[in-house]
Amino acid sequence: MKIETNRRVFLQTAALAGVSAWGVPRMLAAVEPAASGLAESSHGNGEVALAPPDRQPADLKIPEIAAARIGWAIVGLGQLALEEIMPAFRECKLSRPVALVSGHSDKAKKVAEAYGIKPTAIYDYESFDRLAENKDVDAIYIVLPNSMHAEFTMRGLRAGKHVLCEKPMSVTVEEAEKMISTAQETGRKLMIAYRLHFEPMNRKVMELCRTKALGKIATISSTNGQDVKAPNIRLSGKLGGGPVGDVGVYSINAARYITGEEPAEVSAFAHQPTDDPRFREVPECVSFLLRYPSGIVAHCDCYFGSAESRNYRVHCKEGYIEMDPAFSYRGLRLKVKRVKGDIGAPEDAELVIPPVNHFAAEMDHFSQCIIGDQKPATPGEMGVADMRIIAAIEEAVRTGEVVRVA
Repeated sequence: MKIETNRRVFLQTAALAGVSAWGVPRMLAAVEPAASGLAESSHGNGEVALAPPDRQPADLKIPEIAAARIGWAIVGLGQLALEEIMPAFRECKLSRPVALVSGHSDKAKKVAEAYGIKPTAIYDYESFDRLAENKDVDAIYIVLPNSMHAEFTMRGLRAGKHVLCEKPMSVTVEEAEKMISTAQETGRKLMIAYRLHFEPMNRKVMELCRTKALGKIATISSTNGQDVKAPNIRLSGKLGGGPVGDVGVYSINAARYITGEEPAEVSAFAHQPTDDPRFREVPECVSFLLRYPSGIVAHCDCYFGSAESRNYRVHCKEGYIEMDPAFSYRGLRLKVKRVKGDIGAPEDAELVIPPVNHFAAEMDHFSQCIIGDQKPATPGEMGVADMRIIAAIEEAVRTGEVVRVA
């Protein structure tokens, strides 16, 4: 129906403007074209000018070189670093790659050549601490197996560098707390790489939930999983693998930025099949329930043995908010549906918001925090909070009981 199409256009426009308004009465104002520009570009006889004026348009954006750019060392050159993080530097305004740390020297040399990094700025894990001598390096991005996060984060902080560490922050709560202490002792900044805090659609969800645009939140449902083929570090218990820390942490963190709360208790179940050799050391899937002090309940599941699915839905009193996919690197989609009472057609729309490169936005945020001496939006304390929830989930799986979050 035409009215539904107009409503959809309105909601998309409202989303871009940061407006959480609904309904038909304002649709005309939202979709009314701006015709004044035609008159200004017309000749005196009423004809529209076909060629642009010689002078530059006032709104033309000309790129400028940032006054300060932070030099980054990337630690670990696996798939994530090579396919997502290194290419993201091309879209950064405040960040540039100046050093590499890898256990594979031949690969590191090729990457350094591709990104204009000096051959002398290539390190292995044994020479990692020599980063302290490299004055071009301001920040370190830890992109290593989970079991190595704590060690290399603390070594990086002690080398006098600020550290961005991939999630999960560590493999134990105790390690995470030591990472926090080391950052405090050294006076360096520690940020955990929760990239979706810098992604505009998830940020829009944060706004809609914070302002209760669809009324009080009742429940959250979230799934994040994929079919992991061996060999893969995600399948190694020794390297800190497993679905909860790798993909379940997205649902855990999303539930926090949706509710603005920490869960009081959790329950969880896991399945570790005996007929699939991939899961000798880690579960194939884990389902868990988080209960919050306000009464909100989050139902989440994560897995490594089925087709990819990455979504969440926020069930509210007046409708729901849905992200599907929600956690992928690109192609995210945000939909909302509002039901007004028992009578009348529901209002639903897909909110269209220009995408950004998640990793570029994340690194530039940390660079800005270093330049301006600001606290990161996703600090180490957030990582510790998630580790406490993960620990409670693991205990709930082990005991079969409801476990309070420390």
